[in-house]
Amino acid sequence: MNKRTEILEEASRLIDDGGARAVAYGSAEDNFARIAAGWGVVLETPISSQQVALCMAWLKIARIVNGGTRDGYVDGAAYMALAGELDPDVV
Repeated sequence: MNKRTEILEEASRLIDDGGARAVAYGSAEDNFARIAAGWGVVLETPISSQQVALCMAWLKIARIVNGGTRDGYVDGAAYMALAGELDPDVV
C-alpha cells in the first residue's frame, strides 16, 4: 500500500461515525455546528458547518507549510472529506 492510500484510510477511520473522533467529540456535524455558532459570535457573521471544516483544513495546511507531520496530513484530508460531506451542492 502506498503512503497516500494509508493517509486517506487513516483519515477515513478517524472520521467514521464510530471512529475515534466521533467517540471523543460527537458527530462532526454537531461539533462543527457548535464551533460555527461560537465563531459567528466572535466574527459577528453567520458561519456554516462546512466553512468550519474548510477553515480547519486551512489551519492544517498553514501548519504543514512550516513542516509537515503525518497527523497534519491525515487531519487535513479528514477535514476536506467532512467539508465535502457538508456541502449541499456535492452529490
